[in-house]
Formats: sequence, structure tokens, C-alpha cells
Amino acid sequence: MGDRSTTVQALLGWYDGARRDLPWRRTRDPYAVWISEAMLQQTRVETVEGYWRRFLDALPTVADLAAADEERVLALWSGLGYYRRARSLQAAARALVERHGGRFPRTRAELLALPGIGPYTAGALLSIAFDLPEPLVDGNVARVLARRFALELDPASGAGQRELWRRAAELVPAARAGDWNQALMELGATVCTPRAPRCGACPWGGECLARARGLSEVLPRARPRPAPLEVELTIAVAERGGALLLRRRPAGGRMAGLWEFPTREEAAADGATRLFPARFEPPLVVDEEAPLGRLAHAITRHRIRARVLPARPRGPLAGRAGGAEWIERGRLADLGLTGMARKVLRLLPRDACASPSEVS
Repeated sequence: MGDRSTTVQALLGWYDGARRDLPWRRTRDPYAVWISEAMLQQTRVETVEGYWRRFLDALPTVADLAAADEERVLALWSGLGYYRRARSLQAAARALVERHGGRFPRTRAELLALPGIGPYTAGALLSIAFDLPEPLVDGNVARVLARRFALELDPASGAGQRELWRRAAELVPAARAGDWNQALMELGATVCTPRAPRCGACPWGGECLARARGLSEVLPRARPRPAPLEVELTIAVAERGGALLLRRRPAGGRMAGLWEFPTREEAAADGATRLFPARFEPPLVVDEEAPLGRLAHAITRHRIRARVLPARPRGPLAGRAGGAEWIERGRLADLGLTGMARKVLRLLPRDACASPSEVS
């Protein structure tokens, strides 16, 4: 590996000059760091910036998050996806208030005992917020380390994870640990990218074993991804006196408790579990002749194409039939909506049927 101090200084020096100016990098507040790390998991930086600011404006402290109504938390999260993250954040906030007086502990064991906090988040909090020499491994770091040391492993396997964490722990310096971990992630995000890595811009170009062996675009050797599942949906939009008919998803399963437009899955892929019911709940009549548009969406490995059609209830709706409710447009901003529901809303005009259009 060469001289460790030289390796550390090369990466930190590069980071000092090349890092992106991201708002969560301007604070050491562990709460703000924690929220950013939760949002950044499987979400693009450009998307997270606005969400992070709105979330902290609305719920600026651990105590605020712990005391908030879950509906408000989900509304602030709406559109980021992976809504279990939002619920885990609130559960951990309540545990922090109950066990630690609303303060973040500074040991890995205490952090790991909180709901939803795993080794990566614990390492990020301890190093970035408190500058403690704790390692972390995410997808970017795994790729950087696999290439730097030419590791012939599957980073998602148990053995691969153990080796990557071992390497990360060996490298993390006693000083500037937070900057070090962010530098590793920044290198993976901007230079050591999954495809077409910019090896000429890498501060470790002369030390990288994958580059020396012509393996930069080969490593890490991840297992093949399963083929995507194509899903066709019909989404119904019913409106009455300025209110839209939305349905709340069941308390368990995907997107639990979020609001969506009544949705019908036209056919499940072979051997696949349906994402949505085979019929509208509650019963609706759709107008096939006046489509409002089409949209594209993705949920894990599912690739969704949906028609959006105007609709009306088949009969009078009693109470909250099928989990459905007439929601005034002015209330929508306060509800936890699914990502697809937000896309449907973008297709709709304020007061009349839309001309056909497409959203992705």
C-alpha cells in the first residue's frame, strides 16, 4: 500500500480542493448529519438538498422529530421513497429522547442500539459529527476500496463486507476522520464511478492496483442483477368539488400508510407478486376515451408504466370505502403521498381535465 500517511494526505489534499459544496458539509450538528445520511441512501444528491432543508426547517431538533405526528414526517419525506427510513428516523428520535435526553451518544454500541441505525450510519455520525476515527462503508467506498486493492470479491456478500470494513478500519486516520470518510465517498461519487472512471483525476492513480492491472472498469465483481419486472397500471383520478379521491395504503407492506390514487395492476409478471390490486378499491368507472396522460416509475426492480384516466365512483361511497377518502387539494401538502401520486398530481391542472401528457 505504500506509506500510509502519504496515502491519507493524498486523498485529503484532493478532497480539500475538489469536494462539492453541499449544505450538510457545513455543519457538525449530529442531527443534521444524521438526516442527510438517511436521505442520501439510494437517493441523488441533487434531490436530497431541497428535502434536507425543508425537513430541518420543519423539524429542527431531535425532540421536534420525536414529537411530530407521523403523517407530518411522511409528508416531509414524500417523494424520497423507501419510507421505512422516515419511520426509522422517528423511532430512533424517540429512543434518543427517552434514553439519552435527546443527545446523540458517542459510542458505536450505543448508536447501533437505536432503531434503524446500522454500521454505516453509526460510522458516519461518529466520524463526521464527532471526528472520531470510525470507518464506514457504503456503495461508493466499497467500489473505491475494491479497485484500490484489486479485491476480487462480491461487495454484497458477507465475506466481501467483512473484508471491506477491515480495509476501511485500517485506513481511517486518527485526525480528520470525518473528512477522510467523506473524501472516500466523494471519490467514488465523482471520480471512481461505476462506469467510465476518471482514473487520470484520481489522487491514488499511481497506487491503484485495479488501474495497474487494467481492471478499473471490471471491479468490483458484483453478482448479476435480476432482470427488471415490467408492470402495467391504470391509475384513476376522481374529483368532486375540488377534492380528489385518494386511498390510504394498508398499515403493513410497501409504502405502508401512504396516500395514493386508486390503482389497478393490469397483469402481474410471471411468478411475481402484485404490487397493486387487480381491481380498483373502491369500485370505480374509468373514462378510457379521455386519458389524462401516462407516467413512468420504478419501485426496486419493478419498471412501471401507467395510464392515468379520469374516473367516477361506481356508486355512493360510504365513509372511507376501501381506505379511500375525498381529500381537498389544499390538504395534499400535509399528507404522505407516494411518489407515483406526486407524479399524477403533476399531470393534473388546477380546475379541469388535462390534455394527454407524460411524466417520468
